[in-house]
Amino acid sequence: MVIAYWQDVMQRLDQKVTRTIEQMGNKCPHFAGEDGKFDDIGSDWWTTGFWPGILWIMHDMTGKEHYKEAAWRWDGILEEWFVKPTLELHHDVGFQFLPTAVIKHTLTGDEDGLRRGIEAANFLAARFNPVGNYIRAWNNGPDGKPVPGWVIIDCMLNISLLFWAHKVTGDPRYKHIAIRHAETTMQHGIREDGSTKHIISFDPETGAYIENFGGQGLAAESTWSRGTAWGLYGFIHTYRHTGDVRFLHTAKRIAHYFIAALPEDHVPYWDFRLESLEGMSRDSSAASIAASALLELAGLVPAGEKGLYGGAAEKILRSLTENYATWDQPEHEAILLHGTGSGTSFIDVSLIFGDYYYVEAVSKLNGWKHRIF
Repeated sequence: MVIAYWQDVMQRLDQKVTRTIEQMGNKCPHFAGEDGKFDDIGSDWWTTGFWPGILWIMHDMTGKEHYKEAAWRWDGILEEWFVKPTLELHHDVGFQFLPTAVIKHTLTGDEDGLRRGIEAANFLAARFNPVGNYIRAWNNGPDGKPVPGWVIIDCMLNISLLFWAHKVTGDPRYKHIAIRHAETTMQHGIREDGSTKHIISFDPETGAYIENFGGQGLAAESTWSRGTAWGLYGFIHTYRHTGDVRFLHTAKRIAHYFIAALPEDHVPYWDFRLESLEGMSRDSSAASIAASALLELAGLVPAGEKGLYGGAAEKILRSLTENYATWDQPEHEAILLHGTGSGTSFIDVSLIFGDYYYVEAVSKLNGWKHRIF
């Protein structure tokens, strides 16, 4: 019965994404507002990889060539930004190249995909500060000035690119950088109760920890729900790639916090420590990221623990499927409604990365094996 349910959702996704290919055209999407149309954010933006990532997963799940044809060119478009002027390539090259070049090479053996993925891994590794043992976030801060000492929780999932590069090249330097960054984040970015900080700041000359900022969360000591999902997924994959139980225990702490903090419909508000819920928006993207992560975690723990994490994932995904999806809106280009970037931007919109992780999670429930994050 459960399997049939998710098979049906996969069929609905097949219809939805096929229709969206025609609607999308050549756009590089980030969000869709009330009109249901995705924006065209620019091919160097951090979310560029998620739409082609959806296409590659759908190709892998269905075998249909139109998905592959629509996805094929994207890693080449992204590679151009390594030689063109931009400040938008930074720690998020994992989000850009894992769902494009890396999955392309994984599924097809394409040598350009391999080369571009390694190029992106080299770029990410070059952002490592060996004094502070962290990968630098962004290039400039909100005021336009460089922030060489900032680290953000989002990068925990980007370091999957380095683990992949170690796997395909045999060079352990990629792995060691990823582990050092994870250790630093674990020490300074995760609270004892499993809640997460968004931005942590270091002295780039000495490596000394300075402070943390709220970032996209409500405040410095609040807990941005999507950041919690990024951290959860990142530590799960760090454990998968290293076998180091410290990272598994950290992932479990974050998972317990996330699950315990969910509201009745299992889809979080944009921050877990809001002063009031009145007028506050949900974040379906945080839900879909966490659901995909929890399915991973369920596959890594003993049998007696699988139900906790897998069951929570399915509750989240059923709520998204039945209460947040656009199945009855064929002209809507997104899959999920009610995503939120932060308390001040992209409020109650559809977010392409929310759609990506929803597709990823539903595909896992239908047997998908080609994990890239």
